[in-house]
Amino acid sequence: MDKWIALVRANMKDPRVTQDELAERLGMSQGGVGHWLNKRRVPSLADMNRVLEELGLGYLEVTLEIREKTDAEPTAHTHYNPYFRYPVSDWKGVCEVREERPAYGAARFELTDYHARGDAFWLPVTGDAMTAPSGLSIGAGTLILVDPAINAEPGKLVVAQWSDSTQATFRQLQEESGQLYLVPLNPTYPKVLFTDDCRILGVVVQATAKF
Repeated sequence: MDKWIALVRANMKDPRVTQDELAERLGMSQGGVGHWLNKRRVPSLADMNRVLEELGLGYLEVTLEIREKTDAEPTAHTHYNPYFRYPVSDWKGVCEVREERPAYGAARFELTDYHARGDAFWLPVTGDAMTAPSGLSIGAGTLILVDPAINAEPGKLVVAQWSDSTQATFRQLQEESGQLYLVPLNPTYPKVLFTDDCRILGVVVQATAKF
């Protein structure tokens, strides 16, 4: 509930939307909206998602989480957690998707509690270039969440595209002697100098394995 309120308040500021305006869009009173935002009343899941839709956040979704009883917790806990859903892209199509996002229709989506700054998307990792013998390792089949609005700084995992390629690549951005490189986590693969011919499509902010 707190995360949902923070998200709604943040998106009412820019562009500025007053409680009166939001209430009018929802077909309810300003006082009702105020009760929700001040936690005096708990909106239904449908109402929470209606508010997101009216604020232009229809690609996000609030879902209900129910936990099972345990010995340590004699009663069941039911609470609201805002989960955000982002489309799953493929490596070839992602370069075109970044130019102009199409209507997804029945496309596949995955949920996460990460609130993206930009038009985030998931990618399934292929190959073993980012599989390391020790330390950070991201193997094939892992889903990575890419946020285009995050600054690509040295040390970040990034998805990049070369100007002469129609496919993206997943590497770690590293700086050595004042030069930037795209470096695989697997030491058997070569690192590549990052030049003006390459653009960053986004920074990897989350990785999850699907079983």
